[in-house]
Amino acid sequence: MKAFRLDELEAERAANDGAYLQFLRERNMSVGLYALDAGQTDPQRPHGQDEVYFVVSGRASITVGEETTTVARGSVVYVPAGVPHKFHHITEDLRVMVVFSPPEG
Repeated sequence: MKAFRLDELEAERAANDGAYLQFLRERNMSVGLYALDAGQTDPQRPHGQDEVYFVVSGRASITVGEETTTVARGSVVYVPAGVPHKFHHITEDLRVMVVFSPPEG
C-alpha cells in the first residue's frame, strides 16, 4: 500500500519550488499535486495523456477545448489527451490533484 497526506505533499512541493509534484507513478497512471496561486497564469500545454483533475482547494475557471466552467473544492474535470486546457481567473490559491493515464512523460 502507498498512502499520502496532502499537507506533507504540499510541503514537499513548496520546498522544491515547483508548481507540480508527481508523487505516485505506476505502470498505467501517475498522480501529482498541482498548485497555482491566486492571480497566477497557468503555463500548461496539451498533454499526451488523458487527465483527471480533482480540486482540493481554491477557486478558478478552467477552459478545456472550447468549453469553460468554474471549479472549486470538490470539482472533478476530465481532459482528453491532446486537448488544450488552462486554469484562469484564479481567485483563491488553487491546489489540484492530477491523475494521468498512461503516466505522464
